[in-house]
Amino acid sequence: MRRRTVLAGMGALAALAGCSRQGPFKLGFLAGLSGRAAVTSEEGRNGAILAVEQVNQAGGLGGLPIELTVQDNGDDVQTALRAMQALVAAGVQAVVGPFASSVAREVLPLAEKAGVLLVSPNATASALAEQDDALVMLNPSTREATRAYAELLWRRGQRRVAVATATDARNGLYAMAWRDEFSAAFQALGGTVTAQQGFASDASTAYGQVVRSLLDSQPDGLVFACGSVDAVRLAQQVRKQAPEMPVAVADGAAGEALIALGGDAVEGIIAGQLHDRSSRAPRYLGFVEAYQARFGRQPGYHAVLSHDAITVLVQAQTRRGRGESLKQAVLRHGPYDGLQQPIVLDASGDTTRPPFFVVVRDGRFEPLR
Repeated sequence: MRRRTVLAGMGALAALAGCSRQGPFKLGFLAGLSGRAAVTSEEGRNGAILAVEQVNQAGGLGGLPIELTVQDNGDDVQTALRAMQALVAAGVQAVVGPFASSVAREVLPLAEKAGVLLVSPNATASALAEQDDALVMLNPSTREATRAYAELLWRRGQRRVAVATATDARNGLYAMAWRDEFSAAFQALGGTVTAQQGFASDASTAYGQVVRSLLDSQPDGLVFACGSVDAVRLAQQVRKQAPEMPVAVADGAAGEALIALGGDAVEGIIAGQLHDRSSRAPRYLGFVEAYQARFGRQPGYHAVLSHDAITVLVQAQTRRGRGESLKQAVLRHGPYDGLQQPIVLDASGDTTRPPFFVVVRDGRFEPLR
């Protein structure tokens, strides 16, 4: 029944589409499917694939299918640019991705030149927000998320926190913005940031020394602004040096990879995510059932947001007026039917949605009570 709920919704979208196009509606998917971000990127790819399959099973757009082309942006700029060029050459109208803010910054000029819209499920750097460009961000900017983090830790009695930040080119655009905005929000509440320690997101980094320098400042909590792999390596060192120290990780580290890689070291860690795992929304429950049937596991928030990205593009296409570009249609014709809540975009293609905080308990993300 729940899966039929999602399919019915997709079928309604398909029925609304015009029939003037002579070929498939071509979309791309761009994320780091190799390297450090592979787990979360694969999850996002699966969410996009499922959404496309559901629309096509319901009759496509005006009887024509959606065609999804997947590219891996790797871990370096040149690979990302080649991947974006391949999507442009494939004739896509829009791309779901990239997931990393740093990659979005690098490929955005190429997308602008080609007239291809980027709908990123996961890019959050404030430097990318409030811009009239070809990037739509379904994740709120770091400014919104970090304020919620600061308020949560303050309510939980933390007054002195130390922050570790990935400062390399791969993660720095997001992580340093996250650190700065969190620190400002926490200090505005009356808290103290006792130490800020940057590190390279690299296996050669002495993660034990990073943690030691944080602990030397005598904090009552640690915060990690980085990706999942680095958060796990830092958490492992915390469990060796100060097992009872509270740890929170930025939303960029809060994907399924945190648990898959972290094991016991990440038990008790707090994180913010952009979907509510306890939601009883019919569309969300139908999605979870369909995702499990298709991929054999539970979806995480990267899958949810990628599915939402396809929904935005499909609904905007069905509502698109004569002479409108796809970007104009996306910005003008919301709100869109997200799996858990309406997706509302402002004139810059940015959104606001509060994070849902979770805690790792017994190898699962559970809602924080």
